[in-house]
Parts: sequence; structure tokens; C-alpha cells
Amino acid sequence: MEPFIFPHHYHFIKAQVQSLLNAYAGSTDPNVIRARKEIAQESVFQLYPELTEEQKQLLASLSVIKEKNEAKQFLLRLSPYIIPFPALTEQAIKKMFPKVKKLKPPATAEIPYAETTYVSWFDSGSDKKYIIANYGDKLIGIHGVFTPLPQKGICAICNKITEIGMFVLEARSSNDGTYLKKGNYLCQDSITCNQHIRSLEKLHDFLALMVK
Repeated sequence: MEPFIFPHHYHFIKAQVQSLLNAYAGSTDPNVIRARKEIAQESVFQLYPELTEEQKQLLASLSVIKEKNEAKQFLLRLSPYIIPFPALTEQAIKKMFPKVKKLKPPATAEIPYAETTYVSWFDSGSDKKYIIANYGDKLIGIHGVFTPLPQKGICAICNKITEIGMFVLEARSSNDGTYLKKGNYLCQDSITCNQHIRSLEKLHDFLALMVK
């Protein structure tokens, strides 16, 4: 069976698994637990309009999970079928940011590609945050000044309340050559942000604003 689970789908499934564990921990009512199972399974199936029988059987085993160890084994069985973020090299990253001198890419071997929807890192020397993501059927790279904030807020990418900062990108106007500043609030920790992503909608909305 070929990989068919994108990282954001994997995190969605993990959330459904945790919801099921919470149901067992918080209730002894079989009707409550049965309803939670049905909701979890249906929610996962709806991610894939055209499941093969083999894929359906793999995902259907979610409904028999009762304990943490069973949840762990289920998620391990999904691992071979995850479509990871494309592996990056330092050279490839530098080509995506040709105008940035003395670019300091992240340690590419340490990126958890199977759980990554977008790659991001913060350069404290320049106060710049770099983002690489799939958009418009290709990998794109953007960067901007990132200022961590002392209060929590809603991240524009994962839509969760987290430790955030203000990301500001400066772009040349297509009309008169002047520069425009575009910004939004983003998670300070991009790994945590990736784990929160259940859908690509907010990420694509953010990228559309930044690159248009």
C-alpha cells in the first residue's frame, strides 16, 4: 500500500485518538464511548473521499483503541503510510533565498519530515523567521522580521492559542516600486505549530497574503 497520509492528516488522526482515550478516561457510559468512537472514525474517513479497502481497514482499527499502548501501536502502524515533507538540503534552501546573504539554514537532518507541514526557523542574529512550504504545487520560501511577544495569541497558521510573535514581511509593490509591509501573528515554536495543524486552509490563507 502506497503512502496516503499527509502530516496534517496524521496530526488530525492523533487528535481523534486522544479524544477517544479521553472518553474512556472520563466516562463509563457505553453510549458515550460508542458515540465518541463513531465520531472519531467518521471524522477520519471524511479526510479521504476515496479510500481503498486496505486503507479503510488500516484506519478502522482506530475504533478498537481503549488504552495508551493501543493508541501508540495504532499510530506506529500508520507511520509507513505518511507522505513526509520533501527532504531539504542546505544548498536547496540557500537557492530559495538567493537575496539573503550569510543565510544560516537549519540542521536539515534533524527536521521531523513525517510530522512537518511547513519548515521554519528563527535566526536570532538577524531577528528573521524563515518559512518553507508547499504552495501552488511547489515549494516556496518567505522570510521576515519576527518579534516574539510576551502574551499568548492565535497563530495565523495553526489557529491555536500559543506563544506567538509578530511576523512582518517587506515586499516590493508591483505598481510604483515602493515597499509594503505585510504581517501576522505566528507561533514562536514552529515544531509545536506543525503538531497543531489539522488542515491546510489557514496556512494557505497566510501564504496567499504574503506572496500576492
